[in-house]
Amino acid sequence: MSNQFEQISLKPGFMKHNGGLLFRNISENEYEFKSTINNNHLNAAGITHGGYLSALIDAGAGTAAHRSADNAPCVTISLDIKFIGSSKVNDEIYGKVKILKKTKTLVFLFCELNCNGKIITSASGIWKILKIKTTD
Repeated sequence: MSNQFEQISLKPGFMKHNGGLLFRNISENEYEFKSTINNNHLNAAGITHGGYLSALIDAGAGTAAHRSADNAPCVTISLDIKFIGSSKVNDEIYGKVKILKKTKTLVFLFCELNCNGKIITSASGIWKILKIKTTD
């Protein structure tokens, strides 16, 4: 397992359009991701938009679920987010994901976003592991 952050937003789409996501595996049950806030991520109050933080968690925690499920496709079932603090332009946001439980079909996890040494967002989520049917 490499401990270097790698850009995972390679295909055109929402996260690549929004600046991408750097991701790394820490252990079998722990993962980290990061992103830098730019002007497009701000709300009218000049702080990072909650929708962007939600998308960041969905992408980062979803990637953790995917990797913990032996790279099977995973989709979000639920995501419960608590906004605790704020961030602003040029801030680097770090996400930490802990896989709490994994079954044959579900991944349960907890995620925190940190900025400048403080927790700004926490979330718990459930992902469905998709089993791809092969034809004989």
